[in-house]
Amino acid sequence: MTHCALEWLCQPVEFRARLKAARVKGGAFARQTAIDLARFDLDFVQTNAVDHLFQSALDEGGGVTKPLRLAIVGSSTLAHLHASIRVASLRHGVEVTTYEPDYGQYRQELLNPSSGLHAFMPDVVLFAFDAQHLATTSAVKDSGSDIDGAVNRCLQDLGSLWKLARERLNAVVLQQTALPVFPDLLGNNEQRLPGSKVGFVTRLNAALPGLADAADVHLVAIDRHASRIGLRSWHDPALWHRAKQEISLHAAPYYGDLVARLLGAIRGRSSKALVLDLDNTLWGGVIGDDGLEGIALGQGSATGEAFAAVQSYAYDLGKRGIILAVCSKNDESVAFRAFDEHPEMILRRSNIASFVANWDDKASNIRRIARELNLGLDALVFLDDNPFERNLVRQELPMVAVPEVPEDPALVPSCLAAAGYFEALSITADDAARQEQYQANRERQALADASTDMDSYLQGLEMRLRWGHFDGANQTRVVQLVNKTNQFNLTTQRITEPEANSIIGDPDVVGLHFRLMDRYGDNGLIGVIIGYRDGTDLRLDTWLMSCRVLGRRAEEAMLAVVVEQARKLGLTGITGRYVPSPKNHMVREHYNRLGFSCEKESPDGTVFYCLELNSVQDSGVPIHIEEIS
Repeated sequence: MTHCALEWLCQPVEFRARLKAARVKGGAFARQTAIDLARFDLDFVQTNAVDHLFQSALDEGGGVTKPLRLAIVGSSTLAHLHASIRVASLRHGVEVTTYEPDYGQYRQELLNPSSGLHAFMPDVVLFAFDAQHLATTSAVKDSGSDIDGAVNRCLQDLGSLWKLARERLNAVVLQQTALPVFPDLLGNNEQRLPGSKVGFVTRLNAALPGLADAADVHLVAIDRHASRIGLRSWHDPALWHRAKQEISLHAAPYYGDLVARLLGAIRGRSSKALVLDLDNTLWGGVIGDDGLEGIALGQGSATGEAFAAVQSYAYDLGKRGIILAVCSKNDESVAFRAFDEHPEMILRRSNIASFVANWDDKASNIRRIARELNLGLDALVFLDDNPFERNLVRQELPMVAVPEVPEDPALVPSCLAAAGYFEALSITADDAARQEQYQANRERQALADASTDMDSYLQGLEMRLRWGHFDGANQTRVVQLVNKTNQFNLTTQRITEPEANSIIGDPDVVGLHFRLMDRYGDNGLIGVIIGYRDGTDLRLDTWLMSCRVLGRRAEEAMLAVVVEQARKLGLTGITGRYVPSPKNHMVREHYNRLGFSCEKESPDGTVFYCLELNSVQDSGVPIHIEEIS
């Protein structure tokens, strides 16, 4: 049996030679080689080799200082999944260390504060129970009401375990769905035998999403993926009986990717924008040669309908908050005609946040798109039918995700979906409005380009900064913004939902969120500040802002709110720090620009600042500030 292919990834080239060279050189070279190799479609053996290489590099002192800690809690043999999760996490931009309780000891370790699980202090706990374990209380003779009761008892038990993980470990919880491993007893109408284990698993999986949503638990939907790929690729009954491995070795890399994309979303590493080629990607043919009437798109042919389906999928991604951009080798006016005039186009220019059509190389144009969108290159996914262009971008911009899409356009949406680049834990109102926000940004930029006086331009925007304390209504978006903001982020500290919830109502903590509105619309949630009472000072541990509002003096207005809150607490000063990261150099002078004094700089580059409240004066920022009632 072959492994479950990660169909959107390329096959590794010269794998053994690269692995051998990395082992010889070791250190940082080995670490980077492991990260590079993780981007390929690896089988179980290759995955374990890459993991061994990366772990060896860590033993030599490489890696991040604080990797994400994942505890894997289950009822079957799970050791073969650790390496796959760790390697897939590298692919999704997160370094992960794992822990698993002794076989069958998960409940004891959850309850015992002196256990290895508690000592590990996991950031995330994954409950990975096998279907045999979950379905032990069902029996063929059971009635529908009996099975409903058994399912409810199982759900209550899972809920109690989630609560332990949340309350005692302060961890984010992932719950694996039940794999449909049981054979039918009745056949096509299995639902008429409610006591069958098939029926139990079906009912359990149907009930899990509602319970998980209510408890803020995130699902690893292996049942859905197994049904798409084929259960035989995921589960080997002989292996189960020999080693109690529910998920086969062949499926381990795929399983690892499903978990890793959730870990990436938790750490804010999911991709944020889809960059689209045009000819033979959004329509069939070359519009410059075939003309508007000659391209294949829409009703009337199977090919045209397939390309319309690609556009429809991209359109829906845009509506759920993914930024859409165009990168095409084309005359701009010709490309615009398709969007403006073709009756079967689903995507229109208003759906595209950055439109680049010229004859420059695509790597250079993708850099331009990233700058226009104020996004890192690692936030982009590039969709192109041309293997040459895909390979060029992979070579020049390895941080950009480039799926190996199938030649048949009908298969492109499912391939893009399977890749999980845009994994999200939730959808907020700001996500849904993002397309309109970028459209408004283009209008603001047009006004700025036409203005010669920046102060007059800012006054003309009629800006309003609305702020509020942390509350349940905004918590999901606050956590999302904290975990995905890398550039305008003074410390790049991350936060979990339980940690954010603990701030609400704490008299010694100031947790603030900010929205910016202007004449063109609502920019959504644009900033978060978290400060702690520290003697007579308010110590700012988190200050971040969306890059899409750069240059509008919003940070000065945010400081005015912080000063007001510090004074209400009876404090006399504010302290802050800048902790350098690979992406936040732009805010190195942030506190200096706001009038803070530099106190000291530590050997690791962290800079500490202070501000005396009695020295703060009105900055005259052209933004009206109001509290959200």
